[in-house]
Amino acid sequence: MKSKSIIALLVLAATLVLPALARAQEGEPVVVDEVIAQVNDGIVTLSQLKREMKERVETLKQNGMTEQQAQAEVEKKKPDLIAILINEQLLLQKGKELDFTQRVEDEVNKRMLQVAKENGITSIDKLDQAMRDAGLDPVSTRSTMRVEIMKQAVLESEVDSKLFYGFNSDELHKYFDAHKDKFIKPESVDLSEIFLSLGGKPEADVKARAAELVKQSRGGADFCTLAAAYTERPATNGQKPCKIGLFAVPDLRPDIAGAVKDVKAGGVSDPLKTDEGYQILKVEARNAGSNAATFVENQVRGAMTEERVGKEREDFLQGLRNDAYVKIADNYRPSVEPLLKIVPPAAATKRDPKKDNRKGKIFGIIPKP
Repeated sequence: MKSKSIIALLVLAATLVLPALARAQEGEPVVVDEVIAQVNDGIVTLSQLKREMKERVETLKQNGMTEQQAQAEVEKKKPDLIAILINEQLLLQKGKELDFTQRVEDEVNKRMLQVAKENGITSIDKLDQAMRDAGLDPVSTRSTMRVEIMKQAVLESEVDSKLFYGFNSDELHKYFDAHKDKFIKPESVDLSEIFLSLGGKPEADVKARAAELVKQSRGGADFCTLAAAYTERPATNGQKPCKIGLFAVPDLRPDIAGAVKDVKAGGVSDPLKTDEGYQILKVEARNAGSNAATFVENQVRGAMTEERVGKEREDFLQGLRNDAYVKIADNYRPSVEPLLKIVPPAAATKRDPKKDNRKGKIFGIIPKP
């Protein structure tokens, strides 16, 4: 497999871990899992919380914290993580209500096929084996992807899209007139690359190869032909191995912007050293910017949406929480309930306690025969 990291990035989250049944003596009950919260007909469990906490500990350790520091920091955020898991349950339930299940499954399959294609893998069975070789469980990976894609689909359908198309003409023009600096067209560059990895190689050898490829490119060799032969970064979205896309210059990483600053259209940069290897960039085209603001309706809609979508998404989640039946276990309730900010309906009816307990006790117990 060419790139273990591509699959790792695609999964978006750590693999799901199904809670195992604890062994017990003959005749003793078996504890399935602790239920932290009941959310309508769904539940948030202790095993889910532990998984979330473990992921965040690993992230903090990668950012320089010690194990002890990371554990302490994540422990402080436990109520927030429970609130996040409650929101997740509500979004998944909303997605099923909107009949997004098949749409999500189609998107999972599409992404898995794309990963296979990008890595030169000819079948899903071979992709599954490559994932296992990379330390990923294919079944759990797909489950995680379904969750993430469903959450995003609901938010895009119920919040982002409605917000984007909800602005009238007067609102759009008023916003444009007040924010013309946002709509000045910057210079853009169309870039291609050859990437040489440092992984397991002497840096001097990689640097020398990069310099030789720059020399060949500037001497008339076709850049994409060289990329097809030497680049170590797989192509994405069905593009040629060399193509990376069109970018506004202000959006480029500072080191890349510096590397291509004085490179004319058709020219090739000097080798650029990164943490992972050496990058050679070709400027396929330069598109001049403009000092005059231009009204483009969808750009204005996009800017207004980006500015307001965070609050709109939170308001949507608050609405889901207000309309939901959420019961939190006693030992978590004092720290989690204030975060949910649930406002019950003004004319809330008295609940049937039997219905309130339809998921059972806070600890799921199965008597062992």
